[in-house]
Amino acid sequence: MSKNVLITGCSTGFGFDAAKRFADAGYHVYATMRDYQGRNAGASEALDDHADRNDLMIDLLELDVTSDESVRDAIDGLPAMDVVINNAGLGYGGPVESFTSAEILRQLDVNLVGAARVTNAVLPQMREAGSGLIIMVSSTAGRGAFPGFGVYHASKWGLEGMSEAMRYELAPLGIDVCIVEPGPFATSFFANMVNGSNSEAAAAYPHLGDFHQGFVASVEEAFENPDAPTDASVVVDIFMKLAEMPAGERPLRTIAGLDFGFQALNDAVEPIRTGALEMMGIAEWDGPRAGS
Repeated sequence: MSKNVLITGCSTGFGFDAAKRFADAGYHVYATMRDYQGRNAGASEALDDHADRNDLMIDLLELDVTSDESVRDAIDGLPAMDVVINNAGLGYGGPVESFTSAEILRQLDVNLVGAARVTNAVLPQMREAGSGLIIMVSSTAGRGAFPGFGVYHASKWGLEGMSEAMRYELAPLGIDVCIVEPGPFATSFFANMVNGSNSEAAAAYPHLGDFHQGFVASVEEAFENPDAPTDASVVVDIFMKLAEMPAGERPLRTIAGLDFGFQALNDAVEPIRTGALEMMGIAEWDGPRAGS
């Protein structure tokens, strides 16, 4: 019997590639995106074609992670999911002062609240089944901070904290939560980055413009290096590895690609994290027990 996986943000990048990869592996894929019959019709048609040519199971669903109604309409009536990948996201770039409060809330709504909406919608069936895996797609930007990305960092740092807490909450119920932290990859992330609307405030930070140009140039140079881990398949490989690992063996955090040294941070924090769980008497809540 095939397993079910729901993936958000399948119009491009990690989500698009993951939908094909999981279908190739025999999963029944529920690939979601916004406006899949309109501006993202090309992506949805490509996934449909891939499924038809290879006799695979990919269902396209309209889903906007910023809408309670859209999430409910997409997920109501679906079978219980074995795996959910909260991949949908958007990056906001520029000095924090250049963003209005509404714009900051929009960034949090997409990257943080959106993941909570989707997760909360699938959890009742997962709890009833006593199993499941939630993969939260964070970023190395969820482990460190760079100038000019403060609003984006807020969303990913928030996602990290929420996801870690949910791991402990859900493990006793048989449900796993894992965080994947990609570095820069050859996707449309930078091309789709949203700037703050207060251009006058942004103009007061010329040093950030210089930094951003240099940062993007160095990343794009890495993209041209065939030996650099910047292909989106690196992240999709991690999704698949986590999905196929037995409950009780999945790590909380996995960095993918260029890590800016944050792997060392994760390694250093891990014994402190697990030690804190032991002090609180909940060490066994660090992921479902094997065989549960």
